[in-house]
Amino acid sequence: MIDTDDGHLTELIAEYEENGWCRAPYRFSGPAVNLLRDRVDAICHRGGPETVHEKDSTAVRAVHGCHAFDEVCAAFVRHPYLLALAEALAGTPVYVYQFKVNLKQAREGRAWPWHQDFAFWNAEDGMPRPAAVTLAVPLDDVHEGNGPLMLIPGSHRLGYLGPGKVTPGDKGDWRRNFATDPEHIMDADRARELVATHGSTRATGRAGTIQAFHPNIVHSSSDNTSPDRRALLMVSYNSIDNAPPHPVRPEFLVGRNTDQLKPRWDKRFPLEAG
Repeated sequence: MIDTDDGHLTELIAEYEENGWCRAPYRFSGPAVNLLRDRVDAICHRGGPETVHEKDSTAVRAVHGCHAFDEVCAAFVRHPYLLALAEALAGTPVYVYQFKVNLKQAREGRAWPWHQDFAFWNAEDGMPRPAAVTLAVPLDDVHEGNGPLMLIPGSHRLGYLGPGKVTPGDKGDWRRNFATDPEHIMDADRARELVATHGSTRATGRAGTIQAFHPNIVHSSSDNTSPDRRALLMVSYNSIDNAPPHPVRPEFLVGRNTDQLKPRWDKRFPLEAG
């Protein structure tokens, strides 16, 4: 069991505030990753309403809200280290706002354009402030060829840069925002300017790695051109005093239970030095 009071959280907070993202010094063990990978594979085959496919394809692009119906995912979001990290970075008690797994199937997974997550959360759900944090855990090894996240360090300090491109007539079509051409994306020229000013970095690494992202960090990802799948599990924890007042999107996209989430240790999810 990792001691969540070992002092490293202070360093992670400083890195997160400076860059808008940070990588924890711990990772989930191989058996824990295998368990999560198996559950996600089963959920993909389940084919529920929370599943999104690539355009004109049967390849699964994303699954959502798995913690609401899958016991393994429900236990995972309560992991004491994840909650300690989320609360340290958000600065308040938290609840699960959104759980999703973005999948880029081998040679089929398509890109995500430049955007800020808060642009979607504010425009679609009415989230008042970017007082949330996303913890991301890859379930496959991530390398430059299989579509890693591309991040612009420090871009979160520019604040909310606006809702971006909005296509008239698509209001209420939540699936569009998980397709290859979503709303609320950033103008490509503006993104290039930010990269030229702030630089960029790829979030590559071993399966099981734990990384944290600010809602306002500008990020994207490329197509998966490799023979290796890339599945990225993401839990977005929101401050309990920052819940959207009148969410409209389905509950598997926007959690309705805003009570403070309590940690619960589960021996199936051990951590190791990462």
